[in-house]
Order: sequence, then C-alpha cells, then structure tokens
Amino acid sequence: MKFCSECASPVSLSIPAGDNRPRFVCSSASCATIHYQNPKMVLGSIPVWERDGELKVLLCKRAIEPRYGYWTLPAGFMENNETTAEAAMRETQEEAGANIKLGNLFTLLNVARVHQVHMFYLAELIDLDFAPGEESLDVQMFSEAEIPWDDLAFPTIRTTLELFFADRVKIREGGSYGFHTQDIVRNMRSDIEPTT
Repeated sequence: MKFCSECASPVSLSIPAGDNRPRFVCSSASCATIHYQNPKMVLGSIPVWERDGELKVLLCKRAIEPRYGYWTLPAGFMENNETTAEAAMRETQEEAGANIKLGNLFTLLNVARVHQVHMFYLAELIDLDFAPGEESLDVQMFSEAEIPWDDLAFPTIRTTLELFFADRVKIREGGSYGFHTQDIVRNMRSDIEPTT
C-alpha cells in the first residue's frame, strides 16, 4: 500500500500507539488513518447426493487462476453484508449452479501463509440440476474412489474431503460428523519449492 484510501496522502509502515504489529498509517496529521489488513474468508460447501447407499460429491473444475483446470469444492471469497452460510450457498450456486440444503459447518482451515481462512459446510443436493458457472470448466459428481485426488486444486480441498470420508466411516459405525479445524502449512503440490 502506498497511498491512503481516505485522503490520498502517502502511507508508511509503522506500529501505531497501543498496537503490537506494523500497519500502514496515513502520513497526514489531519487524517492519520490506520489501514488494517485482515485475512480473507473463503466459504464453500461439500455438496453430496446419496441414493441407494451410494454417495457422490459434486466438484468443480476451475476455469480461473490460480490452479486453472484443477478440481475443487465450490467455494470463494465471502462478500460484505452476508453470513458465512449465505456465502457458502451463493458460491455453490455461482460455481456449480447447484441447489443445496446447507448443513453444519464442517471444516475451518487456517491458511496463514496466504492470509486466508477457509470454511466448508456440509450440504445436500436438492436435485441433480447443476451446471458449470462462469468460474468452472466442468461440474461432476464423484464417489470417493473416483475423486481426482492428484488433480485437486488446494490443500484445503484435499483436507476437507479426507476428513469428510473419514467421518463417513464413523457414521457407518454409528457415529456422526464432527467439526474439524486445522492449520494448513503445506504448498498446493508437494513438488512446489517454497519461495524465498
């Protein structure tokens, strides 16, 4: 950040009085706005269809960068003036054209290195009337065995799906879905070297 969004004066990185970390602060004495930068919230769902003992998950093939052409759960950035549940439902509709009944929050994943928090809700497809949105090349249903594990877009997607199917085993044994929170520290692919 170079200029104040309130008055257009230059900003400098400094620790404001009463704070404990550097912030961009307006250099104008009459403005002196402190510009806080906070993590972005990514909201999505795990849309499933279960009939006759067979469960499938709806995935979207990304039509945008990053990770163009890789598979993901429908998800995206939360907008102002919406709840996390509303954001998850909106993103599912926008990316997959899917009608869902939203369930409980399932995963909350901190991705501190990219300043994001990813949250995924359990969801049931109301019908099979779905189609790719503008940000998706394709939308398909996958059983656990069919999921393109090597072509998933992000570690948060893999983690969420692994936890989901692990909980499905517990459900078959009389358990229930849990709520899972983790810190994601690995890169998108294991063959990507960390940048310095």
